[in-house]
Amino acid sequence: MHRRLRWRAAAAALIVLAGAGTLSACGDDGGDGKSGADTQLRLGYFPNITHATALVGVEKGIFAKHLGKAPKTATFNAGPAAVEALFSGAIDATFVGPNPSINAWAQSHGKAVHIISGAASGGVALIVKPGIKSAQDLKGKKIATPQLGNTQDVAVRYWLKQQGLTANKDGSGDVKIVPQENAQTLQTFQQGTIDGAWVPEPYASRLVLEDKGVKLLDEASLWPGGKFVITNLLVSQEFEKKHPDEVKKLLQGVVEATDYINQNKADAEKVTNEALTKLSGKPLKPAVLDSAFKSITFTVDPVASSLTAGAQHAEQIGLLQKTDLNGIYSLGPLNDVLKASGKAQVSDK
Repeated sequence: MHRRLRWRAAAAALIVLAGAGTLSACGDDGGDGKSGADTQLRLGYFPNITHATALVGVEKGIFAKHLGKAPKTATFNAGPAAVEALFSGAIDATFVGPNPSINAWAQSHGKAVHIISGAASGGVALIVKPGIKSAQDLKGKKIATPQLGNTQDVAVRYWLKQQGLTANKDGSGDVKIVPQENAQTLQTFQQGTIDGAWVPEPYASRLVLEDKGVKLLDEASLWPGGKFVITNLLVSQEFEKKHPDEVKKLLQGVVEATDYINQNKADAEKVTNEALTKLSGKPLKPAVLDSAFKSITFTVDPVASSLTAGAQHAEQIGLLQKTDLNGIYSLGPLNDVLKASGKAQVSDK
């Protein structure tokens, strides 16, 4: 089954990679068993502020410093596409949301990937048109998510179920979920063809500040202590096995990039905005940038309990079969890095 999955994913991943816009060509030097200076890690991430760890790590040369050379990079709109690229061998590691990470683990029967670090918590909201004041007001409305089965897609469907509303995969039900690219959501919201969106930053803040949307719900309010994983770092087990030193170096970069963001907020915002400008062609307005950063906590803690809960949510809405997540985390290398830096270690519970 896993072999067939990889075969199907390969073609899709190559299409994604060909259109990613910020890609370098993906050659054989990232996962072919070579070591040291012969290896160039291939890294995926999204043009979202929830992926600022990746954006800052790349733009500030932090990853390049630890790896010895800059990683080859690929950008994606949502998790399922990034996972397809990881399965196909087009990339070695990717920053991605928890639900695509869970799906990758489940589809490969725990043989293809590991979560090796957290990256961000929070930064997701349900933004709606003025006049929508409650969940019941969403009956008959259209709500956008980044992609079917991605983290936000699971979150909104589960939340609607908790409110006694249906939102079926085929688009039927009390609320119609419309999976589409985040950039498209900005347009369709403005045009009035959707009534709201459950999206990550900076799109949530842009819908409010640029398109007169109203924040109906901050997802953080649904989680204990307001903490839930929105971005973690997923690695190919094959690459992890062949190149453990490269994985550890990448994690050193992740820890340093996280520290940089938390200790240099103003510059981190500036660097992130510059990176997003390169990817989208247009900088974010200062008010959007400030709003987005305030809603996100950048941390290497994977907030593992929220990933477990997210898997249960996906099971309950029919987007995931019951899955044993035991072994999905491989946090030993990260904890080695944290211990060497005198920092608190993280848990997989």
